[in-house]
Amino acid sequence: MSMPPGLGMRHKQEEWALDGTARGSIETVDVDRSDHGCREWLKEAVRKVQADAQRSADTHLLSFPLPERWGIDLYLKDESTHPTGSLKHRLARSLFLYGLCNGWIRPGKPVIEASSGSTAVSEAYFAKLIGVPFIAVMPRTTSREKCRLIEFHGGQCHFVDDPRTMYEESAALAAESGGHYMDQFTYAERATDWRGNNNIAESIYQQLRLERYPEPAWVVATAGTGGTSATIARYVRYMQYDTRVCVADPENSCFFDGWVHHDAHASSDHGSRIEGIGRPRMEPSFVPGAIDRMMKVPDAASVAAARALERAIGRKAGGSTGTGLWSALRIVAEMVAAGRTGSVVTLLCDPGERYLDKYYSDAWLEEQGLDIEPYVKTLDVFLATGNWTD
Repeated sequence: MSMPPGLGMRHKQEEWALDGTARGSIETVDVDRSDHGCREWLKEAVRKVQADAQRSADTHLLSFPLPERWGIDLYLKDESTHPTGSLKHRLARSLFLYGLCNGWIRPGKPVIEASSGSTAVSEAYFAKLIGVPFIAVMPRTTSREKCRLIEFHGGQCHFVDDPRTMYEESAALAAESGGHYMDQFTYAERATDWRGNNNIAESIYQQLRLERYPEPAWVVATAGTGGTSATIARYVRYMQYDTRVCVADPENSCFFDGWVHHDAHASSDHGSRIEGIGRPRMEPSFVPGAIDRMMKVPDAASVAAARALERAIGRKAGGSTGTGLWSALRIVAEMVAAGRTGSVVTLLCDPGERYLDKYYSDAWLEEQGLDIEPYVKTLDVFLATGNWTD
């Protein structure tokens, strides 16, 4: 049996019978794949990724103004304050630690990801931090600002015309280059420690501790990989809270249909217009059984809600924030109608400045055939009167 140099050592070992007589010898091979230089690189890479978390203060919990007489508080967890400007910074950090500790990310070899933007921005940041190349496989329609940010952090953009081909293209690039396909859509829900360790759910509850309704009635999330909703829902159950978890799904996404019909093979023929959320297939990281409720949100409603947020608090946010906010306000409307008090939390996922040529562009809305005015009216009437009319 021949072994590559340096990988194995042969040993002869005498074998003895129970009566003490020799029965011959057997040959064993001891294989050692450890490399001191690689292990030192790994230790330093893990240290750098963990140090990034230590340098970052927790993200803010913003209050959305509602009439005092309603007795309801609405909050947005502002994930745009992370170093890479989005909710995906947490995910990217977890995925890099997971990949490093599994031995999948190696010095000099590229990390490849299938991403419509924000995850790629954050992963490009961490790839640069530990000194490995990064390639983002993304739809050609991804916003120019996100592409600029990926390249700013040293990443490379690899475009595909059909978003459904991102997975296969990413795997092929990894095989050709000897790199690692990160595959956020498979590993997002398992790379994050959902029991605690300052994950997003634990952070929300800590920040609500001194509020008048410290245990929210609902947390509303949106799903790209499904990892965030899984983390929040698992944490709620683990801590034995009564909070319910709602996932808001945009047009051209299969998550809602798959959840409603218990169909693990649900699919959509088109990519989502709301970047970062919605998928054409049921992703492995989407955990339907952990979710209490889902809402299907028209893309025009998502844009209307994002613009309403700017009027309310003076902050632009991306379309995915609008999707979650629309659903959160619908839940608030139901609570008002039922005479219930309490708190609701949703997420401010990333800044709207990344989408000035999309969700804040009337020309883009016209090009897409989106009329937001009926949804703007619904929100204006609701916030003024408490009455919700679809």
